[in-house]
Amino acid sequence: MLNRLFKLKENNTNVKTEITAGITTFMTMAYILAVNPSILSEAGMDATAVLLATCLASFIGTACMAFMANMPFALSAGMGLNAFLTYTVVLGFGYSWQVALLAVFIEGIIFIILSLTKVREAIFNAIPLSLKHAVSVGIGLFIAFIGLQNAGLTVDNSSTLVSIVSFRENFTTSGICALLAIIGTFLTGILYIRKVKGSILIGILGTWVLGIICQFTGLYTVDAANGYYSLLPSFAMTDFSKLGETFGQCFNVDFSSVGIFNFIVIIFSFLFVDLFDTLGTLIGVATKADMLDEEGRLPKIRPALLADAIATSAGAVLGTSTTTTFVESSAGVAVGGRTGLTALTTAILFLLSMFFAPIFTAIPSFATAPALIIVGFLMFSNIAQLKLTEDNYTSAIPAYLCVIAMPLFYSISEGISIGVISYVLINLACGKAKKVNPVMYVLAVLFILKYIFL
Repeated sequence: MLNRLFKLKENNTNVKTEITAGITTFMTMAYILAVNPSILSEAGMDATAVLLATCLASFIGTACMAFMANMPFALSAGMGLNAFLTYTVVLGFGYSWQVALLAVFIEGIIFIILSLTKVREAIFNAIPLSLKHAVSVGIGLFIAFIGLQNAGLTVDNSSTLVSIVSFRENFTTSGICALLAIIGTFLTGILYIRKVKGSILIGILGTWVLGIICQFTGLYTVDAANGYYSLLPSFAMTDFSKLGETFGQCFNVDFSSVGIFNFIVIIFSFLFVDLFDTLGTLIGVATKADMLDEEGRLPKIRPALLADAIATSAGAVLGTSTTTTFVESSAGVAVGGRTGLTALTTAILFLLSMFFAPIFTAIPSFATAPALIIVGFLMFSNIAQLKLTEDNYTSAIPAYLCVIAMPLFYSISEGISIGVISYVLINLACGKAKKVNPVMYVLAVLFILKYIFL
């Protein structure tokens, strides 16, 4: 039944591999169950309600991806988009979180329309193959940087912006976490090189177990005030009635306090970031999974984009920020996930996590960091596909700018923006205008306008 439903044999995979991949993807994404409530609660939303909404929106979106597109991609509340909702729309512009959720809901409806009318598909197909490879490489660096941050290895520095953590200072908190992440990275890498099945998942669990041992022996000290919580899972149940505090609240908006122009700007801000974060993720992960055809197109992109759009609107109604395809899906792809069974496994785990949320949220970020760092390397390996020769500089330089922009500007969409703009301008200036797809000109203009007005 599963083989017929998800076409496992056609995709050279099996049930065991797909389920392992789905579990791996979930484990690398589980941090969102702790991070999203933390961020959105600062906007005045109930943390437990956000947790439940996140679980449900992730389940709906990822299940849609499984059955509509038969792809191994998972969805949840997008990082960056949740911060934009809290720190810019609510705390910056002064709007209520209900207004922000309404903007997310409308954005999702617009995306559904764009997906049905092939607009998003046309955008995907218009992006040249060199930029698609660059996006994969850039995402690799981006998620590796996130892994370094989650591990506590990368810290703020007033003179150089970032630097490596001081291991000796606060060793029993930040120092030991960073050290465990390094050990976990080597463990994961060695297991992957030796072709151990489920190596990334084993790396996550192994690092977590090491952390628990360190807590028992006193090498790791619980310091909740500074964000270092117990690594032991809690078995308390979640208060499901809390969901009522956010469910449907996006329709409970007093428009008398909302300027229509500013509201439109908010909608389009969400729209731009979500559109190109999603496209970038799909490009990057699909490239790594070898799902693109000879022309660099993703055959099943329309249902994948539609699943993403449906998840966004559903998530807004439930009470969470924009739901989008996660780059962590590449962790599941790296261990062999190729079909919707991987996504369905992840979706079911998100649904189950409603009942056991305290256990899943106990997975520390330093334990998932090694997975992100190793997967970042695997995606970075696509740099070999870029032709960095002098006769191809009109494609190579925009690809290079796209790659470095993602980690340095901390945004997938910014990397794509700079890649598209530079590709169009460089080819125009070098007399190769015919090389550029007409849709790319439109995208370049829109990106430039975004920087001017948004």
